[in-house]
Amino acid sequence: MRKRAFSLILFSFLLIYALPAGAVYKEERKWQDEIIYSLMIDRFNNGDTKNDKDVDVKDPLAYQGGDFAGITDKLDYIKDMGFTAIMLTPVFDNEDGGYHGYWVNDFYNTDEHFGTMDEFKQLVAEAHKRDMKIILDFVVNHVGPNHPWVNDPEKQDWFHEKKGITNWNDQSEVETGWVYDLPDLNQDNRETRKYLLDAAKWWIQETDIDGYRLDTVKHVAKDFWRDFSKAVKEEKKDFYLIGEVWVEDPNIIADYQDTGIDGFMDFPQNSSMRDAFSKPDQSLNFLFSALDRNEKMFTHPELLGQFIDNHDMTRFTHEIAANKENPETRWKLALTYMYTTPGIPIIYYGSEIAMNGGNDPDNRRLMGFKADPVLMDYITKISEIRQKHPALMKGELELLHANDSSAVFKRTFEDDTIVVVINNSSKSQTIDLDADKLGNDKELRGLVEYDLVRNNDGKYSIIIDREKAEIYTLSDKSGLNIPYLVVTGVVIFAFVIFIVFILKRSKRNRSFQ
Repeated sequence: MRKRAFSLILFSFLLIYALPAGAVYKEERKWQDEIIYSLMIDRFNNGDTKNDKDVDVKDPLAYQGGDFAGITDKLDYIKDMGFTAIMLTPVFDNEDGGYHGYWVNDFYNTDEHFGTMDEFKQLVAEAHKRDMKIILDFVVNHVGPNHPWVNDPEKQDWFHEKKGITNWNDQSEVETGWVYDLPDLNQDNRETRKYLLDAAKWWIQETDIDGYRLDTVKHVAKDFWRDFSKAVKEEKKDFYLIGEVWVEDPNIIADYQDTGIDGFMDFPQNSSMRDAFSKPDQSLNFLFSALDRNEKMFTHPELLGQFIDNHDMTRFTHEIAANKENPETRWKLALTYMYTTPGIPIIYYGSEIAMNGGNDPDNRRLMGFKADPVLMDYITKISEIRQKHPALMKGELELLHANDSSAVFKRTFEDDTIVVVINNSSKSQTIDLDADKLGNDKELRGLVEYDLVRNNDGKYSIIIDREKAEIYTLSDKSGLNIPYLVVTGVVIFAFVIFIVFILKRSKRNRSFQ
């Protein structure tokens, strides 16, 4: 028995030693390396029925029961798909009906529908045990419509004058107007500013969260954001700030870089991805033009949040269905692009099951966990690929080929090179790449479909099925793996000898009976 165990261990060691090693990213993880799962607390998972106050799952505008305990229960579910961070909608105590979290009533307490402060701290601690980070949505622009401050005579200068925004090109109006008729906080007031900064620091001190998503950035003056960024980053090293500047003009977004906000939700690229991938035979050229533009306009384009869904827009699946296309096929192409181009992928809950949904609140349906796992498996696979290859997180991007409906690009960091092929066409394609773009004595090894492409007469000919994508690693041309074959041969020979020995001993034992 001991000999058999020793032989098995020896075989395993030799086999692992003989196999070629792949690129593995071992450096300290940075924010550009993260993959973020974004969720709406009330709509994710009900883990504690004791806080189910006002819950009515038949009313899309009522509470659905999601809470901190429900997220904690599903941390392994999220981690197993390869996500390394979770972005939460606001956890603050809200006015009645504020299931979404954006009608803040108390900046220093959690909402009773979501759970207690201790339960939130437990969520953060359990996430950290799994090496996952927590990003909290922080709202400084406004409070709930019936906040006690609104009718407090001593707090009148805490708010801007009640008026809507009539000219969206007037930045002063944009910063002082009441959005959706919500009381607009006056951050120029020293007491208001101090209150908001103190609250932001307090949550870091109390709960050890890792970042803030900053809501409605363009509606708040830049000098406040400079103070805010400085204050929170003094509390925790490498604290991440990602801002929501909802405009299609990247120049406006880039103009907020000097505020200390690290990255921004890339709304221009969001629109481009939806246009490109919601149906086949769409050009991908403008996607790569946008990436080039980001490189020129942003100091840290790798920290931009790349997303195709969020809680304020119709779900991507809704657009796919309207085009009468297969959601699984279309999602795979979009996800491949997001996971292999510069920026931080941010996936809205339910995308892993191609959840449908129209305008708010239909895009905020209660999560369903009993669904076809095909997309979940795909997300898991491309997450593993991204995390193993530094080229996909920090490599230079070079577009090698583009036509009306397909693209091939290369990402390179040090000795790690990845080649990505996306066929957005309704027809299969053969794409020939000149060997001088990749090297003569190389080969492309598929990491998704496990395709193998070698140099043939100065060309790498890639055959890609319709509406498919493949991620290749560029490797030295492989011949026979002599060490592996020798070890395998020795093991097989030893196994045969072992079987013969057992048979002979068994025969000898029977002869003595």
